[in-house]
Amino acid sequence: MMDFARIRARAAERKGGEAVLKSLLGPAFDNTTLAEVPDDRILSTMAERVFAAGFVWRVIEQKWPGFEEAFLHFEPKRLLFQPDDFWHDLASDKRIVRNPQKIRSVRDNAAFVERVSKEHGGFGKFLAAWPADDQVGLTAYLGKHGSRLGGNTGQYLLRWLGWDTFILSQDMILALRDAGLDIGEAATSKKDQAKVQAQINEWAKATKLPRAHISRILSMSIGVNRPAEELASYMGE
Repeated sequence: MMDFARIRARAAERKGGEAVLKSLLGPAFDNTTLAEVPDDRILSTMAERVFAAGFVWRVIEQKWPGFEEAFLHFEPKRLLFQPDDFWHDLASDKRIVRNPQKIRSVRDNAAFVERVSKEHGGFGKFLAAWPADDQVGLTAYLGKHGSRLGGNTGQYLLRWLGWDTFILSQDMILALRDAGLDIGEAATSKKDQAKVQAQINEWAKATKLPRAHISRILSMSIGVNRPAEELASYMGE
């Protein structure tokens, strides 16, 4: 495998220097802080990532106050108490993006959040306690037990919540393959994802960098060299 210092140097050169690169890495997340995040904010972020998937993110962001009102501020218990008519009416509610499948996912994920919260004293506590070196296991759990939380949606959910997450973007996968990791072009198999996790863990241990920073450095080291100003404008990924 290529030494990570070489990958970082290449990313810095492409972005205009180490100082610029460092400014694009974002915060160093502390997974333990998620223990204090209330369930309604967990569910709200789940819904936002689900509705943003395959859609123009900025539109979802602009309409989000309407989503909060329509979905009763994403309080799981309150949503689960609502009759079928409430959910049926949301399909014609102009405050939100009227996608019936994604609307149903909010109901399903409210039950998911409520169930996990009861078991762990809060969904945020469940996330905070999950081992930082097993993101693949956590995203698999979200995909299996949640609604429409598989694949990259689960990764973006964790990133938006503040869990120290790598994002398996096309550029990151390309960088890993270029560095010598034997994975497929999509890296969707369990075998490939285990290899990615192991390599990210190795680099995290060696460099003391957050996994989110390693992810961003990899992505910025190869592929289309987007200007730093463009990247800075959507640091939420």
